[in-house]
Amino acid sequence: MTIHKEGTGTILVTVVFLAVLNSAVYYFFPDNDLLRKIAVVFSILFSIIILQFFRVPKRVTVKNPKHIIAPADGKVVVIEEVEEPEYFKGRRRQISIFMSPVNVHINFNPLSGIVSFFKYHPGKYLVAWHPKASTENERTTIVVRHESGTEVMFRQIAGALARRICWYVEEGKQVEQGSEFGFIKFGSRVDIFLPLDAKVLVNLDDRPVGGETVIAELA
Repeated sequence: MTIHKEGTGTILVTVVFLAVLNSAVYYFFPDNDLLRKIAVVFSILFSIIILQFFRVPKRVTVKNPKHIIAPADGKVVVIEEVEEPEYFKGRRRQISIFMSPVNVHINFNPLSGIVSFFKYHPGKYLVAWHPKASTENERTTIVVRHESGTEVMFRQIAGALARRICWYVEEGKQVEQGSEFGFIKFGSRVDIFLPLDAKVLVNLDDRPVGGETVIAELA
């Protein structure tokens, strides 16, 4: 299993914590076999959880200039027409994908194009499905201009557990559909804002696969 580069620090801290925990149990309770076994089992299970969270899956993106690819694994929790006040200042079609702690948290570029806008917003850590998470939580806003001139916005939004959003994009740079544009740690959400004439190809509660599932089609 390949581990994502963003997991290095977390995995190191986890190893140190579990080593200290087990050493303390063995030192203070040398005759308590049950407690020692519990500590070992807990350590193994906790290590597996952390490792699977930072795993790097193999994804195959079938590139198509009209397709919008899912930017993350997870569950579709919002499909609605909204007012987008930060960049477009107008009506857009929003699709939101919620990522639980068991999902892969790599973020994939939903389309190819030029990054025409980027901004990082410090903020709160409301639960990712909270209606105000999109405007009040720690987040990034990224806009990519498609070759046709159409612009698509997507946001990385931190959740209640997430405390660090990572991004690998810059204004003026080219991005490729299906490549990584970021990573969010421990529970989060990605919002996508599409033109109103885009055809949405997913439904609420669908579970798209990041980098592979086509969630919408541009007109």
